[in-house]
Amino acid sequence: MKICVIGAGYVGLVAALSFATFKNNVICVEKDQEKVDKLKQGVPIIYEKGLEPLLKTCLSKKKIIFTTDIDRAVKKSDIIFIAVGTPTKEDWSVDVSQVMEVANQISQSINTYKIIVTKSTVPVGTQKRIKDIIHDNGVQENKYDVVSNPEFLREGRAINDFLHGERIVLGCDSEKASSIMKKLYKPLRTPVIVTTPPTAELIKYASNAFLATKISFINELANLSNIVEADIDTIAYALGMDKRISPEFLQAGIGYGGSCFPKDTKALVNIGKHYDYDFRIVKSAIDVNETQRLLPIDILLNHYESLEGKIITLLGLTFKPGTDDIREAPSLYIIKALLEKGAIVKCYDPMVSNEIKKIYPQLTYCDDLYDSVVDSECLILCTELDDIYQMDLKKVVKKMMNAIMIDGRNMFDMDEVKSKGFKGYYSMGKGSYT
Repeated sequence: MKICVIGAGYVGLVAALSFATFKNNVICVEKDQEKVDKLKQGVPIIYEKGLEPLLKTCLSKKKIIFTTDIDRAVKKSDIIFIAVGTPTKEDWSVDVSQVMEVANQISQSINTYKIIVTKSTVPVGTQKRIKDIIHDNGVQENKYDVVSNPEFLREGRAINDFLHGERIVLGCDSEKASSIMKKLYKPLRTPVIVTTPPTAELIKYASNAFLATKISFINELANLSNIVEADIDTIAYALGMDKRISPEFLQAGIGYGGSCFPKDTKALVNIGKHYDYDFRIVKSAIDVNETQRLLPIDILLNHYESLEGKIITLLGLTFKPGTDDIREAPSLYIIKALLEKGAIVKCYDPMVSNEIKKIYPQLTYCDDLYDSVVDSECLILCTELDDIYQMDLKKVVKKMMNAIMIDGRNMFDMDEVKSKGFKGYYSMGKGSYT
C-alpha cells in the first residue's frame, strides 16, 4: 500500500519504518529540513533500540522516502497517518493544534479517496473534528474517511511493540476504511479491535491511566512498608502471582515519567472534567506520583539540616533505561529542588542529551560514573542503568565525602550496601539504615 506518515517523532518514525518492512511504499513527512536531511543519510533523529539498522535497511531497499513536502506526499498516498505532537497545556487539556493544522493541510491535497488516521494520542471527539475540518474545506464525503488508531508503544521497545503488539485498535465508522485498515495490518498477525472512534480514543488513555495508577499504588505500599519494616519486593511478588493482577508495573520506586503516563493521566482527568465527571482515582494516582518523585529530597532534609553547598550525585537522568528521553523524568524534579536548596549537583548518565544540558547548564555532567561521586555527600539512583548495577561499591565509598545512598529504584540489597561501607541507605519499601 502507499502510506504517508506525517511526523517523524517516536510514534511517526517507528510506524513509518515498520510499515516499510512489509509490502508498502512509505513517505514520511517532517517539517524540519535538518531532520529530513539526517534521516535521508540514515542518521536517526531519536534514540530507539534497533531503529538505526532498520532505517538503513529501508533506505537501501528504497521502501521509504523522507520529505518536507506534505502536499506531494498526501497526493501520492492512500492512507495518511497523523503522528504529530499533542502536548499537555497548563490546565491539563491536550493541545491538538498540530493535529488540526495537519488535517487542514491534508484537506488541501485530497485528490482521490484517502483514509486519514490519527496515530497521535488525542482526546475524545478528535476524529469528528478532523472530519469537520475536511468537510468544511469542501472535500466530498466519498473521498475520505477518518480513523482513530492509537499506538501502544513503549520507548526502548517501540519497534518490537509495533511489529509484535498485543492488539490493534481501530476507531472507525466506515466499513470500507475498516476493511482496508485490517488488510494493512494483516501481516502483523495481531488481534484487531474495531470499535467506534470515541471508544478508540479513550482506550489509549484508559490503558496508560490504569498502569500509572498501578505504579502509584505500589509506591504507596512501599512508603508504608518502610514505616512498618515490611519488604515491598515480597509484597509485589505475592501480588503479581495473582493472575487478576499480574507482576507488571509493580516495581516500587520514585515514580513514573516519560512522554505518556504523566500526559495521558492528566488528559483523562481533563476529559472527564469537560463532561462533568470527576476521575478521583486517576487524580489520586497523579498526586501520589508528584509526591513520590520528590521523596529523595524529604529523605535528604531529614538527614541533613541544610543542603547548602553539599555535593549530591544523581545516577541516571532519563525516565527509564534504554532511552535518551527525559520528559517528565523524576530526576528533573529532584534536580530543581536540590538547586533551590543550594546543593551542588553532579550527575552521570551515558544517554545524557543536550536537552537536559540546556535546561540545567549549571550541573556537572560526568562521562565516568566514578568521577561523578568524588566528594559527594549522597548518591540518588534515579534510573536502572546497567552501569549502576555493575559499579564497584567499595570504590564508590572511597571516593565519596559521606557515603549515603538513596536507592530510588531498589537496585541494591541493603545488607550488601552496608557491607561495602555505606554509612546510610534508603530504599523504596525495602528498609533503610543510618
